Amino acid sequence: MLSGKPVYNRLHLQQFRTSTNMEAVTDKGIILMNLGSPESTEVPDVKRYLMEFLMDKKVIDYPYLLRLLLVGGIIVPRRSPQSAEAYKRIWWPEGSPLVVLTKQLQAAVQDELQDIPVTIAMRYGNPSPQAAYDELLAKNPRLKEVILLPLYPHYAMSSYETAVDYAKAIHKRKKYKFKLTTIPPYYGNEDYIQAQAACMQPYLEQDYDHVLFSYHGVPERHIRKGDITKTHCLKVDDCCHVASPAHEFCYRHQVFHTSERVAAALNLPKEKWGISFQSRLGKEQWLLPYTASRLTELPAEGKKKLLVVCPAFVSDCLETLEEIGMEGKHSFLESGGESFTMIPCMNLHPMWVQAIGKWCRQLIQP
Repeated sequence: MLSGKPVYNRLHLQQFRTSTNMEAVTDKGIILMNLGSPESTEVPDVKRYLMEFLMDKKVIDYPYLLRLLLVGGIIVPRRSPQSAEAYKRIWWPEGSPLVVLTKQLQAAVQDELQDIPVTIAMRYGNPSPQAAYDELLAKNPRLKEVILLPLYPHYAMSSYETAVDYAKAIHKRKKYKFKLTTIPPYYGNEDYIQAQAACMQPYLEQDYDHVLFSYHGVPERHIRKGDITKTHCLKVDDCCHVASPAHEFCYRHQVFHTSERVAAALNLPKEKWGISFQSRLGKEQWLLPYTASRLTELPAEGKKKLLVVCPAFVSDCLETLEEIGMEGKHSFLESGGESFTMIPCMNLHPMWVQAIGKWCRQLIQP
């Protein structure tokens, strides 16, 4: 993982003090870091993006030559035209929804923080962390500290970890003099939980049978690989609910924790919600149950009015708008479902913007 051992307390954010009247600290800057997107829906741009994404050794963690053969020779040539069509279905006039929403979030957080400069970076594609660092330096050559907020609530080697490692590597390689401080995963932070719950609340006013929390999947092998104890994850019965240092870096535990906290905040009965995992790639075993399977099974279980939420994503993107909102809806209705509602990501929800502002203010206090 980042250092082979915990480098932060995952409850740090819950211990922050609120400050709303602080004066501007102009030697600090904020970067909101998201996944990224192709530059356009054209196949060459999608191919370029997929190559960068899938060649990341933390996404597909095979030896380089095998990864190159698999990604460059099989996956990307096959998926690029299909992905380009999928992107066309959800592309906005302003561009990629994920990029547009991240820019809008940046503007909203900038309003919240006023004189503290806020910019964005992407793990894949543009703008890069270097571009973000340079932008902040251009605004203030005396920059002393940059606070990096990865827009991933949960820790996974293929999301949070690779984003942080990438930002740190560029910071080190370019020999920037300012300090880089990273906000840890906030999957259990009360501000995040309440913002996610508030985003969902209006949709619970309609008639529904079931709420499905659909998270981006990862291979089970990644969960075992990330287990710092090497004896707990997917080895101990009900491992995600048995206390262990492994939970610090366990994506599966963290998404269970988020779902349970949000369900409790919304007073959801246990029989009216469940968890699944989407976006499987390849044939190896990924976290179960698969969202695609649950969407076809739920109607037969009498759960025909469905709400789906994707808390692993804070900004709507291909995986929410197309995979769930279009393909998932089609599968559910074709299998006998009566109504399907995809609850949007937090995007620009005021409580989410306020939470980010609060966390950043608490870190930039003198």
